[in-house]
Amino acid sequence: MTTPPSPAAPLSNPDDFAPRLAPGARLIGIDLGTRTIGLALSDVERRIATPLETIKRVKFTADAARLLALAETHRVGGFVIGLPLNMDGSQGPRVQSTKAFVRNLSTLDSRPVLYWDERLSTVAVTRTLLEADASRARRAQLVDKMAAAYLLQGALDRLQAIAAATRDDEEPGGF
Repeated sequence: MTTPPSPAAPLSNPDDFAPRLAPGARLIGIDLGTRTIGLALSDVERRIATPLETIKRVKFTADAARLLALAETHRVGGFVIGLPLNMDGSQGPRVQSTKAFVRNLSTLDSRPVLYWDERLSTVAVTRTLLEADASRARRAQLVDKMAAAYLLQGALDRLQAIAAATRDDEEPGGF
């Protein structure tokens, strides 16, 4: 009998998230919607986010199984999940739904989770697809996993800045 993973509290601060990641471990970005889950994957150096897949939501058990299977396949060390805050920064029902998903996921998996503000990510991606003259059907196919890549890229950029600042602090004679 296997013991369940010890759940780690989800984090909101990338400064706390970065030390929990193993070198070379990828990250999965998650854009959690009511009907679909957009996923994006980082490279092993955690510099570039690439759209991965869109999961059509069925029920939590099946959704989590697919997500965790992908995490195993790609040697993922952590998750970055979009937190759909209201424009004024307040938390509405979608935030509560996202937190419930993460709470349930943490009973199945011990990888660290970072909440990332996703306000306007879908809007930005949709605008990009419109500028690229993508058809409505093509936009529907791409928007969720591209929104996941958009939010993951924001987190990766912040993690790179943290790593650069840490290197600067460790250099002899640094300022």
